[in-house]
Amino acid sequence: MDFDGLSALTASVADRAAAVAARAPDPTIVARVGLGAMVFAAGVHKLLDPLSWSAYVVPWLAPLFVVSPVTFMLANGVLEVGFGAAIVADRYTALASAVAAVSLSVTCLYLAVVFVAEGGLFGDVLARDIGLTGLAWAVLIDSLRRPTRTP
Repeated sequence: MDFDGLSALTASVADRAAAVAARAPDPTIVARVGLGAMVFAAGVHKLLDPLSWSAYVVPWLAPLFVVSPVTFMLANGVLEVGFGAAIVADRYTALASAVAAVSLSVTCLYLAVVFVAEGGLFGDVLARDIGLTGLAWAVLIDSLRRPTRTP
């Protein structure tokens, strides 16, 4: 294929992509539903298998909890189900996404400390959660910019 043929193909693909994007939902809705679904799913999984989530509590942190790591995960699961559902339903979105953004930010700080202190432990989770934290802050900022909506 020569340069002109490649250029025409690229333009055709770009035109088709633009047509698909024009019919797609607003990106802020996709971001909000994606964040809410993630928070909801994490909460459900914490309720179904809190022991697996308690593995993220390193031995030096566990004594600082007033409850066991499993109980902590169960309590978080209940809250995450509620906040995730609120975000998906676009109800109390500013509050629920603020909780998600702050919680994920603190989680990233914790994971970064563990990553450094424990020789790379949870680096994969840290990498993922950095992106989720950015998503949560974006959803929060969008919800604060929108006109106030009654639930």
